[in-house]
Amino acid sequence: MAHISENGAKKICEICDRYADEKTPLMMILSDIQNEYGYIPLEVQELVSKKTGLSVAEIYGVVTFYSFFSLEPKGKYIIGCCLGTACYVKGAQQIVDKFSEILGIKPGETTADGLFTLDALRCIGACGIAPAVTINGKVYPKMTVDRVPEVVAEYRALGGAN
Repeated sequence: MAHISENGAKKICEICDRYADEKTPLMMILSDIQNEYGYIPLEVQELVSKKTGLSVAEIYGVVTFYSFFSLEPKGKYIIGCCLGTACYVKGAQQIVDKFSEILGIKPGETTADGLFTLDALRCIGACGIAPAVTINGKVYPKMTVDRVPEVVAEYRALGGAN
């Protein structure tokens, strides 16, 4: 989506039009675009700016402030490692480091094959099962460094399959 196709631009305009009667439509527009495409690059922000009359700076500020919006494509499997206090004191940083080592990426990055994105999260509200990891919403409770390779292998075996 680096260069917006005609169909892509049309779809984004339809999303903007869907919320034309809303007083503050930006979050809804950006959420729908994120859900549709998986990320919100600058070209899309510029198109939303033209359609809504909001400045690109304001749109960019929202996209970069909220962690659920992304400027870059995410991997098929999004690994979220909680680094909240309960998880951190139970070794979450070592778990992030192991995922990083195995995948060859740092938190916030995506593997070259587009399969994995590694995210370091603050609190995910799973303190009782710390340290916790999520992959596309599936929670892995009481994660250990030793289990990381098998979890990665499990998702690599799935590959591009759904």
